[in-house]
Amino acid sequence: MRYQYKSQLNSRQRRHLRVRAKVSGSAERPRLNVFRSSAHIYAQLIDDTRGVTLAAASSLEPGFADRLSDGTTKTDKAKVVGALIAERAKDAGISKVVFDRGGFKYHGRVKAVADGAREAGLEF
Repeated sequence: MRYQYKSQLNSRQRRHLRVRAKVSGSAERPRLNVFRSSAHIYAQLIDDTRGVTLAAASSLEPGFADRLSDGTTKTDKAKVVGALIAERAKDAGISKVVFDRGGFKYHGRVKAVADGAREAGLEF
């Protein structure tokens, strides 16, 4: 899907379209998609050939606060989300993924998700 007019999409959505033109997930190597809002962070493992989500994790899940200590930052939460998605990927039998930053710059919370997933054993 290409955009016709720059005014129709904001810059993050345009960057995401450029990334998605090159990055695609498969059953053997799904796409690790990251979305960050101003308060929360979400991660999904997606098989693009079938169009299904294989696993998901977010900072909104019940019991997520139990994994955190007091005074954690949003970046710390993102790292825990990365570890959580890696744990769920291992349970699903997935060890290698393709990283999709979702049009966000690769720093801060997006990088923390990737670092947390790598530390928990996922290969990019």
